[in-house]
Amino acid sequence: MTRRALAALLAMAGLTGAAPVTQPQGLSMAVEGMRSARGQLLVCVTRTPAYFPDCSHDPDKRHFAVAAQGAAKGGAVSLGMLTPGDYAIAIVHDENGNGKLDTFAGIPREGVGFSRNPVLRFGAPSFRSASFPVAGGPVEQDIRVKYFL
Repeated sequence: MTRRALAALLAMAGLTGAAPVTQPQGLSMAVEGMRSARGQLLVCVTRTPAYFPDCSHDPDKRHFAVAAQGAAKGGAVSLGMLTPGDYAIAIVHDENGNGKLDTFAGIPREGVGFSRNPVLRFGAPSFRSASFPVAGGPVEQDIRVKYFL
């Protein structure tokens, strides 16, 4: 069998390894560095820089809560299927389960994390520093949670 015939056969069978770049792709995240398994993770996934990191007003957002206990075990957390594009993830380890990031004098009292793990200085990172492409295959982001207090 020639290479061309083999490539055509694999393409027809869907075994070429990469999905078409126009198809929705799976997104998941693995969370590292949580100091406890209490509460929940508040997750925000957006593709619009103006709505990052708080995507609560983004009409196309994916905003949901995940049990911290499950995420603390180190397994991948599925974030669903996304159309191709650039996205960014922001998470809050809401340890007390009140549905928001608690702060003291503007400093987070609970853990925060972002896709691509950008350096955190004063305030949240830019969309550009946290963004990643979704296209051609499933994507997993490994996110480290940081605590300041």
